[in-house]
Amino acid sequence: MFTGIIEEIGTVTKIARGAKSSRVTITAKIIFSDLKLGDSVATNGVCLTVNEITNNTFTADIMHETLKHTSLAGLVSGTRVNLERAMRADGRFGGHIVSGHIDGTGVIRNITKDDNAYIYTIATEPAITKYIIQKGSIAIDGISLTIIHVDNECFGVSIIPHTLQETILADRKPSDIVNLEVDMLAKYMEKLLLGNVNSSSADTTITAEFLAKNGF
Repeated sequence: MFTGIIEEIGTVTKIARGAKSSRVTITAKIIFSDLKLGDSVATNGVCLTVNEITNNTFTADIMHETLKHTSLAGLVSGTRVNLERAMRADGRFGGHIVSGHIDGTGVIRNITKDDNAYIYTIATEPAITKYIIQKGSIAIDGISLTIIHVDNECFGVSIIPHTLQETILADRKPSDIVNLEVDMLAKYMEKLLLGNVNSSSADTTITAEFLAKNGF
């Protein structure tokens, strides 16, 4: 489990590509203070398991399913990545609950300056935007951010200078692909309201009539 508060930016030093999977080696500094084999590290929001550690690098395997559904397939040597270790039980919870399991990707549509901040507008599919609400939370490349507007095709977030400085969002430009993880509470609520309906094969639109019928 993660919080979406990025600890540091790491750099990919090596990618070993298999037939359908990859092994990535990343250099960093801060996270090695207590990193152990088998630990989880959110890498651009994707939960990866550490299987090798040197003085300043860790290595993790990226399975086929992860490569298909996240932006990690585009990693190359020299790519900068957001890193966060799994949250400590005795630590401050500064972001929101982030699992490291990506729901899908989005494409940066545009970036506009807004006084001292920047507004990133990101296009994605309705299967993701249906879980997004204004002033709600979302993880973009593992960063816990607050939604400022949303419609059926895209949503926007406002990025403060500190976030630009401490994450790879400063590297991003229009047309770049980003990893998205919606607030898991929205998905749990849908499951509870709809029971065992398979959302991939049925209409899961929650209407006023549906809520009234179920006592809301």
